[in-house]
Amino acid sequence: MINGSCCCGEVRFELSEAPGMLGTCHCTRCRKVGASALVFVRADTFRITQGRDRISTFKAQPPYKYDRCFCSVCGTALGEVLSEAESFPVAANCIDVELPLENAFHEFVSEKPAWLTIGDGAKQFDGHPF
Repeated sequence: MINGSCCCGEVRFELSEAPGMLGTCHCTRCRKVGASALVFVRADTFRITQGRDRISTFKAQPPYKYDRCFCSVCGTALGEVLSEAESFPVAANCIDVELPLENAFHEFVSEKPAWLTIGDGAKQFDGHPF
């Protein structure tokens, strides 16, 4: 099992398999909530083990398609842990172990701040890559 949690530990989850991909989002929304590095998990491998009632949701507005979930106690951005989709993003910073993944892509590079230089060779997209 791969465990994950928020900063205060009120919200905890587990993955029965490693995430399939890591990506970086540069949209203004992800930057503001502090969750730009995202791992993509399959719903059938993900389970919230504690604190479902502590999760609050910020609804997406176009052009964004993912709602963002947060711990209502400490404010940690969790990704879309309440999604009913087959696959969804989870904030990489919430994974409690080192994952053997390299960044696969950068999305919303059109919104990236000028002070940030992308230093890897991952694919870049102006908006959603998928």
